[in-house]
Amino acid sequence: MQIVSIAQMWYVKQMLEGTEHADLPLLSAAAPFKAGGRQGPEYYTDVPIGDVAIKNVADLYLYPNTVQAVLVTGAQIKDWLERSACIFNQITPGEADQMLINPDFPSFNFDVMDGVTYRIDLSQPPKFDTDGAIIDTDASRITDLQWNGAPIDPAQRFVVATNNYRAGGGGKFPGADGSTIIFEAPDTNRDVIVRYIVDQGTINPTADANWGFAPMTGTTVLFDTGPGGSKYAGSVTGVRIKAAGDGPDGYARFRIAL
Repeated sequence: MQIVSIAQMWYVKQMLEGTEHADLPLLSAAAPFKAGGRQGPEYYTDVPIGDVAIKNVADLYLYPNTVQAVLVTGAQIKDWLERSACIFNQITPGEADQMLINPDFPSFNFDVMDGVTYRIDLSQPPKFDTDGAIIDTDASRITDLQWNGAPIDPAQRFVVATNNYRAGGGGKFPGADGSTIIFEAPDTNRDVIVRYIVDQGTINPTADANWGFAPMTGTTVLFDTGPGGSKYAGSVTGVRIKAAGDGPDGYARFRIAL
């Protein structure tokens, strides 16, 4: 997801040069596509260290989406993230080993927004249901939402680099309904990733931990993922992940202390 976001921002920044939107803050939204589910515990992106092949880029980005950019407000950014945060179950503070992820929520609707920092308070109820309809107008899971080191201004305008599915209303995200599109690229997101890698020559992307969970003393959550994730669990920044045995159907289970 990090390399997708970086490539999208790199591309859109160039495309907006000389336009009326060139000086606006640029953010980027990306979601995981290969995330297990019904496809099984081996259905995850895992690109080995070494020369990058076209098949690796296809592994990073499955779909033939094209790059688009939308113009949104700070308030819409918060609600965009509230929509994403609905992938997580509501967690009771002080209780151990609660399941973290709602299995009915598709992973491709879990956008991480780069260019801002934020926390997700899992003790709060979700604002949206899995289909994007508002179920609690007062719900607020997104906390400490900041841009450039300061609380985000709800009225400030931002450009968000994304794909045509999201920008056109896919997933029903606030601020992305087709009416806010300011840039439509002829290039696919996959091609943009290839161009970015070629331009850079060598890349070493790591998740920048721009978001995390609000702390909850004495609270742990569980999630299931592919066994291949074991070799990376200890290197994830911003969260403590430890093995918690076997999950169902060949998955591995891990524990996070909030």
